[in-house]
Amino acid sequence: MTESLLAPSPAAARWTCPFCLLLCDDLSVRVNAAGDAFELANGHCAAALHGLAQFAATPSTATPQLEGHPCDLAAAVAAAARILAASRQPLFGGLGTDVAGARALYRLACATGAICDPKGGAALMHGVRALQDRGSFTTTLAEVRTRADVIVCLGGLPSAQAGEFFARCGIGADAGEGLVAQRHVVVFGGSSDDQLGLTELGKLPGLTTELVPLHGDLFASVAMLAAVLAGRAVRAAPAPLAALARRLRAARYAVIVGETRRLPEHGALLIETVNRIVGTLNIEARAGAMWLGGGDGAGTANQVFTWLSGLPLRSRAGPLGLEHEPVCFDAERLLSDAAVDSLLWVSSFDATSTPPASDLSATLPLIVLGHPALAPSAARPGAVFIPVSTPGIGSAGHLFRADGGTVLPLAPLYADTLATLAEVIDRVTSTLRSLRSAAAT
Repeated sequence: MTESLLAPSPAAARWTCPFCLLLCDDLSVRVNAAGDAFELANGHCAAALHGLAQFAATPSTATPQLEGHPCDLAAAVAAAARILAASRQPLFGGLGTDVAGARALYRLACATGAICDPKGGAALMHGVRALQDRGSFTTTLAEVRTRADVIVCLGGLPSAQAGEFFARCGIGADAGEGLVAQRHVVVFGGSSDDQLGLTELGKLPGLTTELVPLHGDLFASVAMLAAVLAGRAVRAAPAPLAALARRLRAARYAVIVGETRRLPEHGALLIETVNRIVGTLNIEARAGAMWLGGGDGAGTANQVFTWLSGLPLRSRAGPLGLEHEPVCFDAERLLSDAAVDSLLWVSSFDATSTPPASDLSATLPLIVLGHPALAPSAARPGAVFIPVSTPGIGSAGHLFRADGGTVLPLAPLYADTLATLAEVIDRVTSTLRSLRSAAAT
């Protein structure tokens, strides 16, 4: 067995965490005193701790499986290729991988006419559709860190998917580091938990906070804020909302932050309204928006598919050429309508991300590529499981950060015994081509 690159000692390796949207690159990891697990040498990020807990400090000995029975990699690859060769409409889901894995998946999707939709695809599509329809004003973590003096969190604090967001933005840090000396954080429509979070944030130096309640639902409230900022006559605008509009107008650099997973159905309309707000503010000052979403590699897959094909996810290379259907190509819709005849599920980072349940679950030909703990999800007739290396744990890789314009390298903590997703997918693609050539002769 290949041992961990880190020995059990106080020494620690600098590490970029792949387990959240922020890809924090200021963490250090070491092997614990028992020598059987990783631990953070600095920081207390819940996402990093949860992610590391899914891995031992030495490489996995997991093997591929056919219908729940162990086999070698060649047999599993051949079985996966046979499933895809017999499939008239495959679905590639999950898509929890890095840049190299997404590139390999794109090549296989083109070869099979597969529809590709990540886990949480509906949330990802909110931002994609708004960008397609109207464009967008976006910002980066560095801009927020060095410029933003008013930060509005839409619908709640961004704690579910980006727990260290405020720390990454320099909130509470010494303003002598080139940061903003005084900031104001607003939650526009939140819960009692958000109020508690604001209270804790308010203890940090140079920070004031407030919670502004909604006036109606989120759609109505954001639309009213946009109207007030645009100088339109708004009947009975509540005082807190009017005060928020004044604060945004007076800001040197205002940023509106939202988690796409929190947005309701038709959330793209909310994002478009926020973009109107940002556009209004940019006439006389500076403003931007940041939409946090696309975790577990989904955002990276979307970036890769877009640059390779010109179209985002929920697309396919079908009989009519490249097709993009942001509604019809929803994975859950396709499975519930029995509109696909095989499923390839990818989850390299999350050991709990299993294929979605549907009426087809018991009979649909299934290929699962991911964390070794996912093996039970493919232990049934007609299923193939291949464990793959996790970028940032057992292999190197690259991921796109939440702000979209930054790609960060991932360094491994040990030299894995498992193949990378890209290697496995390339073998499946090559075997599929051989099967088709043999059938054509």
